Amino acid sequence: MKGIIIVMFIFISALPLRAQFQEDKVLHFAAGAASGFIGAKIADKISNKDPNWRIVGAFTSSLLVGLAKEAYDEHQYKGWDNEDLAATVLGGLTVGVTINLFSRKKNKKKTVAWVTLSPRNGIDFGQ
Repeated sequence: MKGIIIVMFIFISALPLRAQFQEDKVLHFAAGAASGFIGAKIADKISNKDPNWRIVGAFTSSLLVGLAKEAYDEHQYKGWDNEDLAATVLGGLTVGVTINLFSRKKNKKKTVAWVTLSPRNGIDFGQ
């Protein structure tokens, strides 16, 4: 449920961009966000929710989707656009970072450490 809320938040926050950017770039951003979300979730399962791998998964999946789309455009329309690729990857990175921000509290492990001073044993750092 939280993942759906995150995707909806990013999609709704990208709507005002339509006034400033070409519609094609906004669609590439949205496709990158969707593929980045899927890549982040796959990386979560593989890496036991490591936040660094989550961003790598989002980046990689959006990069692969962007490269595939631009290769298709090159083949069909004879036009490769690096700005489209950048918009797709930016969408994936945005989702990866956003998921990290929303799930930061879950990933923190609380460790309790104590220090014991003893004349016989010296200093003991326990966990």
